[in-house]
Amino acid sequence: MTPQRYLLAQAYNNAWANHRLLKACAELSPGELDATRIGFFPSIIHTLNHILTVDWLYISALEGDCVGAAAFEPEIPFPAFADLDREQRAADRRLIDHCRRLDEKTIAEEIRIPRAEHVQVERADRILLHLFQHQVHHRGQVHAMLSGTSVAPPQLDEFFAADEEKLRAQDFAELGFTEAMIWS
Repeated sequence: MTPQRYLLAQAYNNAWANHRLLKACAELSPGELDATRIGFFPSIIHTLNHILTVDWLYISALEGDCVGAAAFEPEIPFPAFADLDREQRAADRRLIDHCRRLDEKTIAEEIRIPRAEHVQVERADRILLHLFQHQVHHRGQVHAMLSGTSVAPPQLDEFFAADEEKLRAQDFAELGFTEAMIWS
């Protein structure tokens, strides 16, 4: 598997895991989404907004027009879940589209991210790996927070095992994904 194909598969897996998590969170009442919980961020909606704003930062940087600190103002841009859900799914599509266009040159490009005191310069592949890890980290926190709600946390630790295609068929239909999109 080429590095480009690996990163594309990670982008699809990221969108699939977000889909499962967002479907579960959609069943929560606004009170459950906003309730104070134990985690790095104090609520499910706050954590989901953090995932999205960090996506905005890194995806815009990868696309060549980094939004910088503006990604984090306001800290919770979408207090209403339906709006957050729509925007996270749009960010996931942008990330897939970006990864679909990767080649040997773009995967090694230097990406510039303005920080408060300096401009961070990283290779595109390193930014992508960090972004996927960031998502996994905070999805895990939301998953744990869901354990204290009326909604059972969804299965998130799956990848694309060949013999489990049937287990993801409904999710893929909802997302408009096919196995060929990922592997061909």
